[in-house]
Amino acid sequence: MSGGLEREIAEIVAADGPMTVARFMELALGHPAHGYYMTRDPFGAGGDFVTAPEVSQMFGELIGVWCAQAWQTMGTPDPVRLVELGPGRGTLMADLLRAARIMPVFRKAIEVHLVETSPVLRAAQKAALEEAGVAVHWHDSLAGVPDGPAILVANEFFDALPVRQFVFRNGAWHEVVIGIDGDGGLFLGVVPHDLPEDERLDEAPEEGAVLEIAPARRAVAHEIGRRLARWGGAALIVDYGHAARDYGDTLQAVRGHDHVPLLDRPGESDITSHVDFADLAAALARAGTAPYGPVPQGDFLESLGLTARAEALKGGGEPDMAAEIDAAVARLAGRGETEMGSLFKVLVAADRRLPPPYPFTGATS
Repeated sequence: MSGGLEREIAEIVAADGPMTVARFMELALGHPAHGYYMTRDPFGAGGDFVTAPEVSQMFGELIGVWCAQAWQTMGTPDPVRLVELGPGRGTLMADLLRAARIMPVFRKAIEVHLVETSPVLRAAQKAALEEAGVAVHWHDSLAGVPDGPAILVANEFFDALPVRQFVFRNGAWHEVVIGIDGDGGLFLGVVPHDLPEDERLDEAPEEGAVLEIAPARRAVAHEIGRRLARWGGAALIVDYGHAARDYGDTLQAVRGHDHVPLLDRPGESDITSHVDFADLAAALARAGTAPYGPVPQGDFLESLGLTARAEALKGGGEPDMAAEIDAAVARLAGRGETEMGSLFKVLVAADRRLPPPYPFTGATS
């Protein structure tokens, strides 16, 4: 058996019985001493994966444009809490704040609040935002952010929140769990566990059908929704996933930009699953806000002026720079089934007292 976290998980399973996938994800990603996000900076070419803000400054800049428009829709409250959940290295926020300079009154009204539990990533965020010229406040959870009107951004945040997995076998539902074998190693198995009635998609799923449910994601979405309904504001959620609830095993572990087995060296790989946007939208609506979308990321970025921003960055620059910018546009907005512009979706939620935020102007929730 390898690292300390694997031994600790095996000890928990030996004492308490099989562990759910959700509990495994909590430990693998957030264990205070061995958790993946608590011990490293995983972003970028030298890490394990690349997110949209690392692809190009254009992503964060366009999110900044959206935030400024949302602020105007809100009636220009001053101050406004600008909140980011899971802010990575701080790249998106740094680019967002730079773009916000085009509207000085908005920039002046901003209070930046970052929800981040990792000490390693907090240090990276502090370095990235040192020259931003705004006070930055860190919180362990959204509950720590002061009351008041807010604009909230969550880019690739929900995909890393824990999920439970169920599989339909021999006419009954079973839950996927982590057990220990005769040698003390971890393995994936199943135990009989009926799926709650309100989670079922139909009465007769196919043999082997897998369904993922995410109470943790719903809880965060509900908290966001309650906050916006009480104090006003809007939220922008960007992640990869599906627009409608469906069956499928989307759980994956990534290390060094490659897929690895889920149980291989826990605490050393990123673990995520596809976001169920219909489920998030329903949770936001139940909390009292109006959800809009989701729409493909490519469509969303183009509506904010991605092509025009790319042309402005090219200017009269070198051909190599122009090619790099074109490649970034293609990566962010590509419409192929597995490309970011299609696989990633954008969901917006807003206080129901507000008109629909851009680009959903004229829409009904």
